[in-house]
Amino acid sequence: MELLRDTLRELRYYPSAVAGLIIISLLTIFSIYTVIAIPYEEAITLWRGGENIWYRLPRTVPPAWTNFFRAKKLPESVILDSRQGQAQRSEKAMSDGKQITMNFEFDFQYDAFPDDLSLYFYPTYENKAPFVSVTWFMPDGRELRITDVAVKRGGAFRFGQDEKLARRIKRKIGDYPANVALFLDPASVENGGEPTPLKGIYRLEVVATTFEPEANVESELIVYGQVYGIAGTDHLRRDLKVALMWGAPVALAFGLLAAVGTTVTTMIIAAVGVWFGGLVDETIQRVTEVNLMLPLLPILIMIGTFYSRSIWVILGATIVLSIFGASIKTYRAIFLQVRESPYIEAAQAYGASDVRIIFRYLIPRILPVLIPNLVTLIPSFVFLEASLAVLGLGDPILPTWGKLIQDSLANGALYKGLYYWVLEPSALLMVTGLGFAMLGFTLDRIFNPRLREV
Repeated sequence: MELLRDTLRELRYYPSAVAGLIIISLLTIFSIYTVIAIPYEEAITLWRGGENIWYRLPRTVPPAWTNFFRAKKLPESVILDSRQGQAQRSEKAMSDGKQITMNFEFDFQYDAFPDDLSLYFYPTYENKAPFVSVTWFMPDGRELRITDVAVKRGGAFRFGQDEKLARRIKRKIGDYPANVALFLDPASVENGGEPTPLKGIYRLEVVATTFEPEANVESELIVYGQVYGIAGTDHLRRDLKVALMWGAPVALAFGLLAAVGTTVTTMIIAAVGVWFGGLVDETIQRVTEVNLMLPLLPILIMIGTFYSRSIWVILGATIVLSIFGASIKTYRAIFLQVRESPYIEAAQAYGASDVRIIFRYLIPRILPVLIPNLVTLIPSFVFLEASLAVLGLGDPILPTWGKLIQDSLANGALYKGLYYWVLEPSALLMVTGLGFAMLGFTLDRIFNPRLREV
C-alpha cells in the first residue's frame, strides 16, 4: 500500500501519466456502464439480429451528429407505430366488421431525400384478411394513391419495390424513385433544376376494412433517413453503437487477463528457475529459447482456422505461448542478483521454506520492473485481438472493434466513402493504446531512476 501511495504521489508530476490515467478511467467506467446497460445476452441478440429488430434501421448511413458539419442537413429516420399510439386512429362500425382509419403525420425539414420508405401491417383475423387503402398527402395539398391491397400476417409494403406505384409515380410526377417523388418540390424541377425536397407536414392515411367482428389492423410507417444514431449503421442495418460499446469491455478484459496471466506466470517461473538452479533452470531456459523462435501470430491464426475462434480459446493460447517469452530472461537476470542479497541468506538461516523465499523475498523485489511492463503489455494484447478479428479470425459471436474494421474492409467502406465505419473503432483502439502507453512509460520512469531526466 505504501508503494502504491508513493507511486500515485509521483504520478501527479507527470502530465502524460495523468492523461493516461484519465483515459483508462473513462474506458473502465464506460465498460462497466456498457455491461450494465446492455447485458451480454441482449448485446448478442442486438448484434446478431434476433427478433427482427434490424428492419427499422437504414442501411450503411453515417451518425446523426455529422449533420452539425453539413450545409445541407440529411434526413433522420421517422418511425411511427400505431401500436404505440403514434397515429391518429378512428374506427367506424360496418355490417360484418369495421373501417379503421390511421393517419401518420410528421414534419420533414431536411435538405435531402430519405433513403427509402416501408409500411408494415399487423392484422388479426380468423379467415378473411382485411383490405387496406393507402394514400400519401404532401404539404402543398397534392395527394397520391399508394396501394390497395389485402394484408396478411407479417405483410409489408416497400415503396421503392412496388412496380404499380412506380408506374403511377412516372405518370403523375415524373421518372423518379418513390423516395424522391413523394418528397419532391415540383418548383425545383420546372426549368430542369436539381430535385429538392419540399419541406412541411406530410401525412400517410391508411384505411383498413375488416370483414370479421373481432378483426383488427395495426400498422407501422418507417421513413429511412440518411443518418442514424450516434455511430451510424452497417451493411446489415446493425447499429454500430452496440459493437463500439461492447468492444471496450472485451478489449480491456482480453488485454488485462492476457497481460496479467503472462506477466505473473513468467515472473514465477523465472523465480523458481533461479532459486532451484541446475536442471530446473536449464530446462526453463531451453524451453524459453525454443518458444522465442515460434511465431505467435501465425500459430494463433492456425488455431483460429483449424480449431476454434472463441475469444477464450485464443486468450488461453496467447497466455500459454507468451509465458516463456523474452521477459523471462530479464526477470532471471534480476533474480540472480537478488538471490545473492544478505537478507536471502538470513531467511535461509532461520529456516524459511523455498516457497516463502520465492514469494516473500524474491518476487516482491522486481515489482518496480513488473508494474510498468504489465501496463505496457495490455495494449499490445488489445491490438493482437483486434488484428485477429481484422484477419477474419475474431470471435464469431462477440461484437468487437476488430470485427467492425473487418466488416468495413470486407464491404469496401473506404471505397464507398463510409469512413465512419472504419474510423470509429480505429480511433477507440488508438485512444486505448495511447492511454496505457502514456501511463506505462511514466511508471517505467518512476520505478527506474536511471530513466529520469537530470
